[in-house]
Amino acid sequence: MLELLPPGSFAKLANQPNDLPPFQVIDCKGGRCRVRQQAWGRYVHWEVEHNRLKSA
Repeated sequence: MLELLPPGSFAKLANQPNDLPPFQVIDCKGGRCRVRQQAWGRYVHWEVEHNRLKSA
């Protein structure tokens, strides 16, 4: 069962280093989520598999 990650929530990657801040979830669709770091700016994001993320 996949964890609910609503837009605006924060999530960490599996095996994410402790010194890397959580990612902000932009949206999730089709088993993939678009996430970003707040320092990256509004239009830069990264797409990852939903199962690699857990709620922060």
